Amino acid sequence: MKTLSFVAGRALQGLVVLLGVSLVVFFALFLTGDPAAVMLPPDANAAEIAAFREAMGFNDPILVQYARFLGGVMSGEFGNSLRFQRPAVDLLIERLPATALLACVALLWSSLLGFLLGTIAAIRRNSALDFAIRVVSLLGQAIPVFWLALLLIIVFSLRLRWLPSSGIGSWRQLILPSIALGAYYLSAITRLVRASLIEVLGENYIRTARAKGLTSWRIVVHHALRNALIPVITVQGMYFASLLGGALVTEIIFAWPGIGRLAVDAIQTKDFPVVQAVVLFAALVFVAVNFLVDLAYLWLNPRIRL
Repeated sequence: MKTLSFVAGRALQGLVVLLGVSLVVFFALFLTGDPAAVMLPPDANAAEIAAFREAMGFNDPILVQYARFLGGVMSGEFGNSLRFQRPAVDLLIERLPATALLACVALLWSSLLGFLLGTIAAIRRNSALDFAIRVVSLLGQAIPVFWLALLLIIVFSLRLRWLPSSGIGSWRQLILPSIALGAYYLSAITRLVRASLIEVLGENYIRTARAKGLTSWRIVVHHALRNALIPVITVQGMYFASLLGGALVTEIIFAWPGIGRLAVDAIQTKDFPVVQAVVLFAALVFVAVNFLVDLAYLWLNPRIRL
């Protein structure tokens, strides 16, 4: 019963968050004044603005408009794109596979390498190897994504001509954007794994395992790593949600046709139905990933069930 209450509470919190995001997304449309005048071209006359306002339902009371908007969101309808004259959700679904592919590859290689480097640094604490790993991790978090992306293009595309600099279609086009996107997360995961493992390795049950003559790697793999995973999984969940919500800078620099690039194009062209769809989708991803992370807590730490 306590486990069910925990899960139900987290699910209810997620619904409240989504409702709050829908309020912000809807009313942000009216912050700049008349949404019809904002969404139409600057040369639109008064008659065209009035007709567009009537067609979009902007003449209805604000609560009626929000109820209609919320009903459309619950049914998966965000309206038609003003630029492409197609349902906004269809454009979102078209771009989702590209963003999901890039996010999964970036998070996969950065997580695997980050876990390895963080574990090595924790076991060899205060050694030269630990110092080198910490320096590299610090540099990875300090280097801006856009600067690293441009550097990768200059070196591997323009100078060496080993890899393409943009586009999607082959595995070679995935290498540079996944490296640029995953470098920061590699550094963050490495530092977090190291810090978590060092804390866990100081616990009494770890000292008992050492007294029994177990090797360092056996202690880490079978005893320490599971308890050290809780903060790491939290961070990974947030990283994956942000990646799946759209990596704006990376997708723009590498001309990657994902959700982030769709959002930027929609903002530039004042395509508000698409902007609303992207923002609500990103919020849904964050809520869903955090809910899954909470469920993972129940498996990693049985004390949470109590």
